[in-house]
Amino acid sequence: MAFSLQSLASPAIAPSILTADLGRLNHEIESAEQAGVDLIHLDVMDGSFVPNISFGPLVVNAVRQSTSLPLDVHLMIEQPERYIGEFAEAGADVITIHSEATLHTHRAIQQIRSHGCQAGIAINPGTPVSAIHELIPLVDLVLVMTVNPGFGGQAFLPEMLNKILMARYAIDAKDTDVRIEVDGGINADTISDARESGADMFVCGSSLFNPEHPISESLQLLRKAIA
Repeated sequence: MAFSLQSLASPAIAPSILTADLGRLNHEIESAEQAGVDLIHLDVMDGSFVPNISFGPLVVNAVRQSTSLPLDVHLMIEQPERYIGEFAEAGADVITIHSEATLHTHRAIQQIRSHGCQAGIAINPGTPVSAIHELIPLVDLVLVMTVNPGFGGQAFLPEMLNKILMARYAIDAKDTDVRIEVDGGINADTISDARESGADMFVCGSSLFNPEHPISESLQLLRKAIA
């Protein structure tokens, strides 16, 4: 049976391996799974769409071998349609592209679906929700970036709370079951405001993969904040 985002618990928490110890990645993922996270988030960066480079399909495939959790692959790359097939074959369950990264968002979304994956559309802090209104019925996920993408460990932009709210209004107006994910600066201090604004999926980096605290303890703090 194909994976469905709608089958996830709400709210759902996804650790981003961008801030994990990549030298112990298998252990980090195993610890996250045992702690009870809902899915694994993979930030793919190309050094062009964002000013950083992370990893590609080989790492996604390695993560796929390490866990049975759904893989949430966020493509922060120019012309993502060039690589959608490779990431799907590597084991992605969800593939999210940026509305700003391609002139052919509709075609790219169709391509994601043709590979049997759930489709997401992401918007940067400077992009209004209105830019993706026509795409909402075509996707399973809207990702609102709550920092400018490219680096982990950034502070949450509070002005994005209104954008989350606008995304929730837009989704509800179209009467469709689309999840709202937020990514950037999500921790025990910011997660509750994002939740109240309408988000129901939360990408967490350094607030989960933190050498000072076990991931189980950090996850408990996050879940308590949005209880």
